[in-house]
Amino acid sequence: MAISNDILSSTLRILLDEEVDNLFKATPLLEEMRKSGGVETYDGGQKLNVPLILAEHSSITQLTNGYEPVDLAVKDALRQAEYNWCDFVAPVVITRKEELSNKGEKAVVSIAEARMKSVMGMLQREVEKQLVAGSSTVLSELETLLANGSRANGGFLAHTSGGSVGGIDTNTFATYNNQYISNAVSIPKMTELYIQCQANTPGGSSPNVILASQDAYQTYKSELFAKERFMSEDSLDGGRLNLAFHGARMYYDPFLDSLTDSNSKAVLFYFLNTKHLKLAFDSAAQFEMDDFESISGYASRSANIFTRLQMYVDHLGAHGLYSAA
Repeated sequence: MAISNDILSSTLRILLDEEVDNLFKATPLLEEMRKSGGVETYDGGQKLNVPLILAEHSSITQLTNGYEPVDLAVKDALRQAEYNWCDFVAPVVITRKEELSNKGEKAVVSIAEARMKSVMGMLQREVEKQLVAGSSTVLSELETLLANGSRANGGFLAHTSGGSVGGIDTNTFATYNNQYISNAVSIPKMTELYIQCQANTPGGSSPNVILASQDAYQTYKSELFAKERFMSEDSLDGGRLNLAFHGARMYYDPFLDSLTDSNSKAVLFYFLNTKHLKLAFDSAAQFEMDDFESISGYASRSANIFTRLQMYVDHLGAHGLYSAA
């Protein structure tokens, strides 16, 4: 007897849970966002609204003799950054011919599992590509770290102020800008960028994730060779090369290769603070797979993997862009 849609769906949902975990481990940014508490879930809503303090509310009055009038001029310090959701779907399809060619319930499940892994791998690569490089031709509504043309086309990290992030004008609010350095790979300059990020972050928290291009990663490793090297135990156990900089984990991300910033200079590093950079998911659409159904007019059945996702930032000054000289 053929395996039913309900049984196939419930079996793959068990597998899907494992695949979601592997999705985040398979890509540097997604892995670290989850590990460092950068993933949040929300229930519904048309948009993501992020409250920001972008101005001083009042002024200070010094009291010399105690009879000075108090300056009561005030400003509205609170603004709202606004982000739209990015919704996308990808199907897992099995044809009747494939089922007949691979009889037996386990064989059918194996086919479905392989297809599901293929779809999850595709989603993983496409999401990472857009988040890191902004180069996806499909997920154009998903925000990206890299700004092009001084954020004229979106993006968070730029070489200068200009454009808007979440609807907030970075020229009007000069403090709402990322840190930036243009230089060859240099530990002193990396330290300078790290300090800038730390000094401009509420609570003094520091970047905890650094993404690097291949050339930058190799150069940094060479710089450390005669000095001090770091490797996290979990990555060591997995046999993966992993470095750190002042406690921030550093990863090579292939989507940074051949990438240029808004000043047409090669991007070397992203300095990121996951306390102030978030991946938001809808609680009912975090790579969620629906039930298998027969496709009308075709000898096949399919199930959709649906996702509602957006990346947002609540403090740009906590992050840094390091570009080539």
